[in-house]
Amino acid sequence: MNGWLVNRARIELQDLDLNLLVVFSQLLAERRVAKVAENLGITQPAVSNALARLRKLLGDELFLRTPSGMQPTPFAVQLSEPVTHALAAIHSALNQRSSFDPTVANRAFTIGMTDIGEIYFLPGLMRLLSRAAAGVTISTVRNAAVNLRDEMEAGKVDLAIGLLPQLKAGFFQRRLFLQRYVCLLKKGHRLDKKRISLAEFSSAAHLMIISAGTGHGKVDELLERSGVERNIRLTVPHYVGVGHILQSTDLIATVPERLAREMVEPFGLSIVPHPATLPEIAINIFWHAKLHREPANQWLRGLIIDNFAA
Repeated sequence: MNGWLVNRARIELQDLDLNLLVVFSQLLAERRVAKVAENLGITQPAVSNALARLRKLLGDELFLRTPSGMQPTPFAVQLSEPVTHALAAIHSALNQRSSFDPTVANRAFTIGMTDIGEIYFLPGLMRLLSRAAAGVTISTVRNAAVNLRDEMEAGKVDLAIGLLPQLKAGFFQRRLFLQRYVCLLKKGHRLDKKRISLAEFSSAAHLMIISAGTGHGKVDELLERSGVERNIRLTVPHYVGVGHILQSTDLIATVPERLAREMVEPFGLSIVPHPATLPEIAINIFWHAKLHREPANQWLRGLIIDNFAA
């Protein structure tokens, strides 16, 4: 055990400096001493000293230095959830009397979402903010491009929207709506009609969107497992260019219905019910437990729920 005690003595709260747990929580999120020091506004030796004190107190090495950063030991992983919850509860209790006035606030929020989310949510959300909270700014990050769980635990991402099964313990969620899938194609396409058959669907030329790290890939997997064949002529990694592509080709695409509705008018497209039996996907809004009672976070998620929940 590298000199660390296997049998840990009982620890009383009066023996523990709460700041040590703050450093522990930051190391879990950042995995680098320099970044933790920057976040907390202290020196790197101070972070190392706090870790040394916590190691001695808990009888475990807690973090191992590796080329990819400070990796937590099994005991540190075991502690991560209860420590995070405890710090979140303390943070909420100390700040529960504060308030957030969107009409005068200057606040920047970061929301995790996919490119579909940006197309569907952001125009309406920015219109709402321009009327109700002119000093509020929004930044987005791709759900699949960052370690969303760690970023939200560290408070770097305020909310996330989508199908995100990795956000379970330590997170709250609220369903916004169920998303079904449709066929999207240009007006005047030979399949631009009320209903199409599976045979017609299979014989068409398809645009396939591989949106890595999102729940939308499950639909493609289901089509394949169900034996539904597609003549895939073009594959792209995101939804941003779908409208432009369909507008000027005879390709069709399987896309979420709410995204399709946003593209119909700008790109001269049509929506056709999907001939395959596909599941509806739950789109939820997620937030970390540490921000559950934080007034600004409560306000923003309330705004989103009130205006986008079905």
